[in-house]
Amino acid sequence: MAGTVTPAAGPWHGGVPTPGARPGHADLRVSNQDREQVVEHVKAAYAEGRFDKLEFDDRLERAMTARVHGDLMPIMHELYGSHPVRPMSYPPVTSRPMPGHHHNVRAETGGDRLGATAAHLLPLTGLLVIGPLIMLLAAGKTSPYIRKHAVEALNFQLTLLGATVLLAITFVGLVLMPVLWLGGAVLSVVGGVAALGEGDFRYPFTLRLVK
Repeated sequence: MAGTVTPAAGPWHGGVPTPGARPGHADLRVSNQDREQVVEHVKAAYAEGRFDKLEFDDRLERAMTARVHGDLMPIMHELYGSHPVRPMSYPPVTSRPMPGHHHNVRAETGGDRLGATAAHLLPLTGLLVIGPLIMLLAAGKTSPYIRKHAVEALNFQLTLLGATVLLAITFVGLVLMPVLWLGGAVLSVVGGVAALGEGDFRYPFTLRLVK
């Protein structure tokens, strides 16, 4: 959902951390609102083409996992430099949609949740890549929530198939293959449960080839 970033109280000055902020602020714990403010600044900078996708993913992950202000301040310094910014000199940042990134997309109906859940669970029926692909093509254009989960599930299944091919080359790989597929099945169930509960689930160790 689109929103306007409002500067937080504390070490933020006009939405940007100032080099004169008291050192003690760096150890203060951040709130979800603090993280969301920095995430919006990162998204806006990426939409303006100020850095590439790899840098965007790095800054976004650091912002979303920040625990104290000392974790967020370096990100803002990277975006705006170390010079103080007057409170009214920097315009409010509004979130704007970017292709391939749906971190804040929510289900609008129960059908969206069921469709997203199906994208994760259909591979368990043997429709490995086909299941998520069907959901992506059938409902991805009308439901951003289903698309988000279908793309995530599709990328995981493609990664799983690629890893299977590589493991099949060696004897050790053949031994590990059942463990790989068992882990994949467990993660698919976890993804399905997360989708049903409107969670933002991301598979680990996944090559995200489809955006």
